Amino acid sequence: MTSVATLQAEFAARRPSSRRFVMCRPDHFEVSYSINPWMNPDEPVDRARAIDQWETLRATYQEHGHKVDVVPGIPGLPDMVFAANAGLIVGDRAMSARFTHPERAAEGPVYHRWFARHGLAGLVGATELNEGEGDFLLVGDRLLAGMGFRSSRAAHEEVSRHFELPVVSLELVDPRFYHLDTVLLPLDATTVAYYPPAFSADGRAVLAELYPDAIVATDADAAVLGLNGVCDGANVFLSSRATDLSEALRARGYNPVGIDLSELLKAGGSVKCCTLEIHGARTSRRAP
Repeated sequence: MTSVATLQAEFAARRPSSRRFVMCRPDHFEVSYSINPWMNPDEPVDRARAIDQWETLRATYQEHGHKVDVVPGIPGLPDMVFAANAGLIVGDRAMSARFTHPERAAEGPVYHRWFARHGLAGLVGATELNEGEGDFLLVGDRLLAGMGFRSSRAAHEEVSRHFELPVVSLELVDPRFYHLDTVLLPLDATTVAYYPPAFSADGRAVLAELYPDAIVATDADAAVLGLNGVCDGANVFLSSRATDLSEALRARGYNPVGIDLSELLKAGGSVKCCTLEIHGARTSRRAP
């Protein structure tokens, strides 16, 4: 366990770093089908409000020095706004997603074409079921990977081979939290915040061993997808409703930046779901 003095020194040294994000404006957002427990086609959705909330998120990123590339939405693909699911991009390697549900299947090729047009190197399409940064989160020089609802263990192996990075498989057990990014938030190369009840016993044991100083989220945090956030090293962009988590982050020296994405929450998404990061090159790789 890291000492209190060491933690305090780390907290005092937090610095943000400029990031590059890919997003998709929710011009065609609606809840017209149900592929997760959050979605209810009978519940009204205010698209104009969803767009305003999304624009606030984009502007907030830009105000904090981050670059945002916007992929045009396609009519009939209402979930394209959740750009994190589009793929995984790390250094000189990229992989577009292969979605589990037919309602989202067309998103993979659309995003793949955008990646290709924008010169992303080492681009391939996933052959296994793989929903991008929804289930693959880069923490230091390893990828944490969710499985059980959307991405398969075979996808973990495929990703590890392509990116030449170690992949740690974590089983998700609560249908409300069908992607890893709904219950785990990377904070830096050695620290995460997560919600233990969303994981199998084995998954909880792995996380406890890897991240003994992790922030453990409350039920209230999880219920508003508070862990579905983005950290730039100092600022943490997350649901404005995640008050417990915000307090815990502030106590660790982070600056929580609350964002209201309540309309997009009706489809099971929040800050991270709307944000695909183009990660810079990594210094170490797994041996092929």
